[in-house]
Amino acid sequence: AFRVALVNDAWLQQIRSHVERHIGRIERVLPGDPARETADVLYVKPINSRPYHTLVTAGMSSVAMQVPPDASAPRRIELMMTLPEAWKLSSDSNDERAHWPARLLQSLSRWPREHQGWLGWGRTVPNGDPPQPLAPRTALCGVIVAPSLLVPVAFYELDIDGERVAFYSAIPLYLEELELQARGGMATLLERLLHHDINDVVDIKRRNVAKKKWFGFF
Repeated sequence: AFRVALVNDAWLQQIRSHVERHIGRIERVLPGDPARETADVLYVKPINSRPYHTLVTAGMSSVAMQVPPDASAPRRIELMMTLPEAWKLSSDSNDERAHWPARLLQSLSRWPREHQGWLGWGRTVPNGDPPQPLAPRTALCGVIVAPSLLVPVAFYELDIDGERVAFYSAIPLYLEELELQARGGMATLLERLLHHDINDVVDIKRRNVAKKKWFGFF
């Protein structure tokens, strides 16, 4: 499997152990692309106590992000996505209908280096300019970075050799939700998502919480 520059096996092993301790046994590793410097993605299959497919990057945290001094945010992160149990993860990794979340995570894993920026709680990333759908049959076209509501609190952070590594979820958003976050801030958007019991489980047909038809009082 591909290893991002500066990542050693000990670093990756600690990430793997952290995932297996709090999420479940790693079923397989989806290797990153050496040419694009993308991270590996760890896959944990559903079990009775956690009926979701879970994808977690391994290696993104190897390079510290350029976090502004006035931002109280970790400089090293890994990202995850949670898929419903019914999601058809085929053995064919070229099936984009099934594997686009892993591709998205790998793309996000190189985003801070590519843009000389940083990702953290409340930051959004549109899929292009103008934003394009993340996958066929959905209008979701970007993500917001936020803690997962479906993992133990102990999973949120890991100390590796004195370095703080945070684990966040990449939650897909609609264009109007991206615009709402830009206007009203993270709290406004997350409040609406929580109001409609929308968590970080990917649903390509979920309601758009920024559209007025869902909020008669707006």
